[in-house]
Amino acid sequence: MLVQDLMTSPVLTIRADKPLVVVQEIMKWNHVRHVPVVAADGTVIGMVSQRDLLAAAVSTLSDKTNADRRQHLAMGDVERVMQREVYTAAPFQSVQSAAAMMRAKRVGSLPVVEDGQLVGIITDADMIRLVEHIPDSGLGLVPMPLPRAAAVPVGV
Repeated sequence: MLVQDLMTSPVLTIRADKPLVVVQEIMKWNHVRHVPVVAADGTVIGMVSQRDLLAAAVSTLSDKTNADRRQHLAMGDVERVMQREVYTAAPFQSVQSAAAMMRAKRVGSLPVVEDGQLVGIITDADMIRLVEHIPDSGLGLVPMPLPRAAAVPVGV
Protein backbone atom coordinates (compact mmCIF):
# COMPACT_ATOMS: atom_id res chain seq x y z
CA MET A 1 0.00 0.00 0.00
CA LEU A 2 1.20 3.49 -0.82
CA VAL A 3 1.04 6.67 1.23
CA GLN A 4 -1.35 8.23 -1.32
CA ASP A 5 -3.84 5.42 -0.59
CA LEU A 6 -4.03 6.29 3.11
CA MET A 7 -3.24 10.02 3.35
CA THR A 8 -5.76 12.78 3.98
CA SER A 9 -6.16 15.28 1.17
CA PRO A 10 -6.78 18.18 0.93
CA VAL A 11 -4.85 19.28 4.01
CA LEU A 12 -5.74 21.97 6.52
CA THR A 13 -2.79 24.37 6.68
CA ILE A 14 -1.82 27.62 8.37
CA ARG A 15 0.62 30.46 7.68
CA ALA A 16 3.43 31.22 10.13
CA ASP A 17 2.20 34.76 10.83
CA LYS A 18 -1.23 33.68 12.09
CA PRO A 19 -2.11 33.81 15.80
CA LEU A 20 -1.88 30.57 17.76
CA VAL A 21 -5.54 30.84 18.64
CA VAL A 22 -6.38 30.31 14.95
CA VAL A 23 -4.51 27.00 14.74
CA GLN A 24 -6.12 25.99 18.04
CA GLU A 25 -9.56 26.54 16.47
CA ILE A 26 -8.56 24.64 13.32
CA MET A 27 -7.55 21.67 15.46
CA LYS A 28 -10.60 21.87 17.69
CA TRP A 29 -13.25 22.14 14.99
CA ASN A 30 -11.66 19.68 12.55
CA HIS A 31 -10.56 17.10 15.12
CA VAL A 32 -6.91 17.11 14.01
CA ARG A 33 -3.70 17.22 16.04
CA HIS A 34 -1.19 18.28 13.36
CA VAL A 35 -1.30 21.25 11.00
CA PRO A 36 1.41 21.95 8.41
CA VAL A 37 2.69 25.51 8.24
CA VAL A 38 3.06 26.72 4.66
CA ALA A 39 4.71 29.67 2.94
CA ALA A 40 2.83 31.84 0.46
CA ASP A 41 3.99 29.57 -2.38
CA GLY A 42 2.55 26.47 -0.66
CA THR A 43 5.83 24.92 0.45
CA VAL A 44 5.91 23.35 3.90
CA ILE A 45 8.06 25.38 6.30
CA GLY A 46 6.98 23.88 9.62
CA MET A 47 4.49 21.83 11.61
CA VAL A 48 2.35 22.70 14.61
CA SER A 49 1.07 19.91 16.80
CA GLN A 50 -1.41 19.89 19.63
CA ARG A 51 1.57 19.27 21.91
CA ASP A 52 3.21 22.49 20.65
CA LEU A 53 0.05 24.41 21.51
CA LEU A 54 -0.14 22.87 24.96
CA ALA A 55 3.45 23.92 25.64
CA ALA A 56 2.62 27.52 24.65
CA ALA A 57 -0.69 27.69 26.54
CA VAL A 58 -1.34 28.99 30.03
CA SER A 59 -2.01 26.06 32.34
CA THR A 60 -5.56 25.37 33.44
CA LEU A 61 -4.05 25.10 36.93
CA SER A 62 -3.37 28.85 36.88
CA ASP A 63 -5.89 31.34 38.17
CA LYS A 64 -6.42 32.71 34.64
CA THR A 65 -9.89 32.67 33.12
CA ASN A 66 -10.66 30.95 29.81
CA ALA A 67 -10.75 34.38 28.18
CA ASP A 68 -7.28 35.18 29.57
CA ARG A 69 -5.89 31.88 28.29
CA ARG A 70 -7.41 32.50 24.86
CA GLN A 71 -5.96 36.03 24.81
CA HIS A 72 -2.54 34.56 25.65
CA LEU A 73 -2.71 32.37 22.52
CA ALA A 74 -3.97 35.29 20.45
CA MET A 75 -0.81 37.27 21.30
CA GLY A 76 1.62 34.65 19.98
CA ASP A 77 2.02 33.60 16.38
CA VAL A 78 2.49 30.17 14.85
CA GLU A 79 6.10 30.89 13.89
CA ARG A 80 7.10 31.04 17.57
CA VAL A 81 6.01 27.46 18.34
CA MET A 82 6.15 25.59 15.03
CA GLN A 83 8.62 22.78 14.53
CA ARG A 84 10.98 23.83 11.76
CA GLU A 85 12.55 20.44 11.14
CA VAL A 86 9.86 18.72 9.10
CA TYR A 87 10.04 15.12 7.94
CA THR A 88 7.96 14.40 4.85
CA ALA A 89 6.66 11.46 2.85
CA ALA A 90 6.08 11.07 -0.87
CA PRO A 91 2.76 9.91 -2.34
CA PHE A 92 4.33 6.82 -3.95
CA GLN A 93 6.28 5.85 -0.83
CA SER A 94 5.20 2.67 0.93
CA VAL A 95 3.05 3.02 4.03
CA GLN A 96 5.53 0.75 5.83
CA SER A 97 8.45 3.09 5.17
CA ALA A 98 6.37 6.10 6.24
CA ALA A 99 5.43 4.30 9.48
CA ALA A 100 9.07 3.40 10.09
CA MET A 101 10.10 7.04 9.60
CA MET A 102 7.37 8.26 11.97
CA ARG A 103 8.52 5.81 14.63
CA ALA A 104 12.23 6.54 14.14
CA LYS A 105 11.76 10.32 14.17
CA ARG A 106 9.13 10.15 16.94
CA VAL A 107 6.56 12.22 15.06
CA GLY A 108 2.82 11.75 14.82
CA SER A 109 2.43 12.83 11.21
CA LEU A 110 4.21 13.38 7.93
CA PRO A 111 3.19 16.00 5.38
CA VAL A 112 3.03 14.36 1.96
CA VAL A 113 4.96 16.41 -0.59
CA GLU A 114 5.24 16.02 -4.35
CA ASP A 115 7.34 18.35 -6.50
CA GLY A 116 7.80 20.65 -3.50
CA GLN A 117 4.05 21.06 -2.94
CA LEU A 118 1.91 19.73 -0.10
CA VAL A 119 -0.54 17.14 -1.42
CA GLY A 120 -1.64 15.38 1.76
CA ILE A 121 -0.82 14.33 5.30
CA ILE A 122 -0.45 10.89 6.84
CA THR A 123 -0.85 10.52 10.60
CA ASP A 124 -0.59 7.97 13.36
CA ALA A 125 -4.40 7.84 13.33
CA ASP A 126 -4.28 6.79 9.65
CA MET A 127 -1.88 3.99 10.57
CA ILE A 128 -4.21 2.79 13.33
CA ARG A 129 -7.15 2.93 10.91
CA LEU A 130 -5.16 0.72 8.53
CA VAL A 131 -4.39 -1.85 11.24
CA GLU A 132 -8.08 -1.95 12.19
CA HIS A 133 -8.89 -3.15 8.68
CA ILE A 134 -6.31 -5.93 8.46
CA PRO A 135 -8.19 -9.23 8.60
CA ASP A 136 -7.12 -11.68 11.29
CA SER A 137 -5.89 -13.98 8.55
CA GLY A 138 -3.51 -11.23 7.39
CA LEU A 139 -2.08 -10.80 10.88
CA GLY A 140 -0.81 -14.36 10.71
CA LEU A 141 1.70 -13.20 8.09
CA VAL A 142 3.33 -10.73 10.49
CA PRO A 143 6.48 -12.17 12.13
CA MET A 144 6.03 -12.51 15.88
CA PRO A 145 7.13 -11.24 18.25
CA LEU A 146 7.34 -7.80 16.68
CA PRO A 147 10.72 -6.11 17.09
CA ARG A 148 10.62 -3.43 19.78
CA ALA A 149 11.75 0.12 19.14
CA ALA A 150 15.22 0.86 20.43
CA ALA A 151 15.29 2.92 23.60
CA VAL A 152 16.19 6.55 23.02
CA PRO A 153 18.71 7.86 25.57
CA VAL A 154 17.36 10.72 27.66
CA GLY A 155 19.18 14.03 27.32
CA VAL A 156 20.91 13.18 24.05
